Amino acid sequence: MKRRPLSRRRLRIGFTLMEVLLVMVILVVVAGFAIRNLAATQESTRKQQAKIMASTLSTSLKEYQLQVGTLPSSLDALHVQPSDLQDASMWVQKLEKPVPLDPWGKAYEYKPNGTSFTISSMGPDGQSGTADDVTP
Repeated sequence: MKRRPLSRRRLRIGFTLMEVLLVMVILVVVAGFAIRNLAATQESTRKQQAKIMASTLSTSLKEYQLQVGTLPSSLDALHVQPSDLQDASMWVQKLEKPVPLDPWGKAYEYKPNGTSFTISSMGPDGQSGTADDVTP
């Protein structure tokens, strides 16, 4: 029995370097799009978290004001009874835990102004009064 020589086509078993490089480039491009979209989604989620927490703090401050009659001097009064409170029997703990930091690791800004107040997060840049500040 005589064996036939293998043709060139049958000898080619693997991939060429160009094919491997092309697949790698495609994977890198797809990964780049995925990472960019993930980062945008993550930032949007952080802003939403900050907005929800600012809204929660705002509601707690309004309840505090209704019960005590005045706004607290700091957000800590929602968790720990303030020492300068005139009638301590009026105070009720509004938060079980201390006020958390915003999603970027900064404290929420609380500015009481007589009978009203503002509460906000400084946003991703960490600076107050910029366009990326988050308010309820």
